Amino acid sequence: MADYATLLRDHTTLTCRSVDRIFLEGYVPLMQTAGGAARYLLYQRGVPMPSSAAFGKIGEQYVAEIRRWAKEEGVPEFQFEKGESKERCARPLIDEAAGEGGEGRVVLLGTAQERASVWRSWRVKDFPNGRPQMAWGRQAAFINHFYYYLWDPDWGPAFWKTTAYAPYSIWIYLNGHEWAKRQLEKAGIEYEALDNGFRSCADPAALQRICDRLGPGAVQNFFWRWFRRLPTPFRPEDLKAGYVYELAFRQFEVSDTRIFDRPQAGRAFFEGLIRDHLDVGRPQQVVLVFDRRLMPNTPGRFSTKVITRGVDPQVSCTYKSTRQKQYFKESRALRTETTISNTRDFGIGRRVNAENWRALRGVGQAANQRLCDAQAQDAKPAPDVVTVNQVTRPSKNADGLHAPALCFGDPRVMALLTALVSFSHLLAGFRNAQLVKLVGTLLDAPYSSRQASYDLRRLARKGLIARLPHSQRYHLTAQGRAVAVLFLKAHGRILGSGLALINGALPDDVARGSPLAQAWRRLDAALDDFMERQLIAA
Repeated sequence: MADYATLLRDHTTLTCRSVDRIFLEGYVPLMQTAGGAARYLLYQRGVPMPSSAAFGKIGEQYVAEIRRWAKEEGVPEFQFEKGESKERCARPLIDEAAGEGGEGRVVLLGTAQERASVWRSWRVKDFPNGRPQMAWGRQAAFINHFYYYLWDPDWGPAFWKTTAYAPYSIWIYLNGHEWAKRQLEKAGIEYEALDNGFRSCADPAALQRICDRLGPGAVQNFFWRWFRRLPTPFRPEDLKAGYVYELAFRQFEVSDTRIFDRPQAGRAFFEGLIRDHLDVGRPQQVVLVFDRRLMPNTPGRFSTKVITRGVDPQVSCTYKSTRQKQYFKESRALRTETTISNTRDFGIGRRVNAENWRALRGVGQAANQRLCDAQAQDAKPAPDVVTVNQVTRPSKNADGLHAPALCFGDPRVMALLTALVSFSHLLAGFRNAQLVKLVGTLLDAPYSSRQASYDLRRLARKGLIARLPHSQRYHLTAQGRAVAVLFLKAHGRILGSGLALINGALPDDVARGSPLAQAWRRLDAALDDFMERQLIAA
């Protein structure tokens, strides 16, 4: 059977790289400080004594306007219960609206109590003239959130969430794949949908061009189109005074989908991938989920060695607030997703603009590609003898700097290489401190920052790692991964298990079940017989 890297290269019919789920927050910059909130009440609403009670009255008027609007528009209202799937309730109505087409409409107004940060004020003291001094602060509270589930002609299914409490934040969910589907339909290009993706397309190149075209302009158009249609707590004079919403990224997901030509190829890919990376790559999670949700407090052990029908293999890596997930989708597709929940993790701003959009998309696409490349690299043949000799013996690099040897089998070297091939480093590289923690854990012995600096220096001079520009982080090179994988596989799968099987103290019943142990015992007996005969002849 072909290795899993060959399956990924030769048995895929469609590759689609796209922005996937987008979760945005709409905020009013002038309402983000206590002074700004108080000035709004004082100058825009004419409240003589700004307080959260005044915001409460505005909120009551806003809720009444929402109810009135829903009644006029004929939008059904629904109270979501705790733990209830909101999307499941809205999906039939969204599908019905999609069948009707048109300019789009709100299909459901749902209410749910959720946690949010709101402005609160409290009396601190009274001035001599009898006027109270108020203090302001943001506090967490469980309040009603209003969900507008809607169907949009450009974006398809979406939701718009808001509250009646200052600072009147808005949360929006959009899906890049759904946007691409609408654009394909407008262009008259036939496609077959995959759940949140594409199974096939009559013009794959056009599909990729459409996905690449998606940008912040389409998001801004969606926001202002619906802002004009939905109720808002701000009046026209408030907007003219500068109380205007800006959009910020709360979650940005970039996906890479590769469709296999047949389910068997995809299943073979994941069988090889999971088997090969249980000890190489050390992903933070290799999970086989049997259509059940596993929580941290779920009792019992969950493990399997056989991938069967109905099982969803998954590889997951995390970096700060960013998660990368790879899984087998609908028995046909390799889906790799990078979800960025905090743009600051990569030094990128939160505002929705072209610069930040390109930067986030670049981070997501690069991370997805690095994971796939690393997996393919792990299945490639071992490096040549010259490379191995250069690594295992003292040498000099191109600058003439001495590079100490990395001896195969040395506990420190093996622990170091095991730490380097971790998939979690693919997102943003690794630092000295991370290496100290990982290697120290694997060695089960003290491993200092100074030792890590020495190891990083010799790895860099051997060309196994490279430093990321303008940072203290490093990443594993292609040659470095090839050498590390060779060392780890040879040591863990051949040397360790092989020496155990040729051990003379191995019980006979175990040896009988191992062809290697039986062959070694026959060889050992033949050697003993040969030496005995040679000594007699002498």
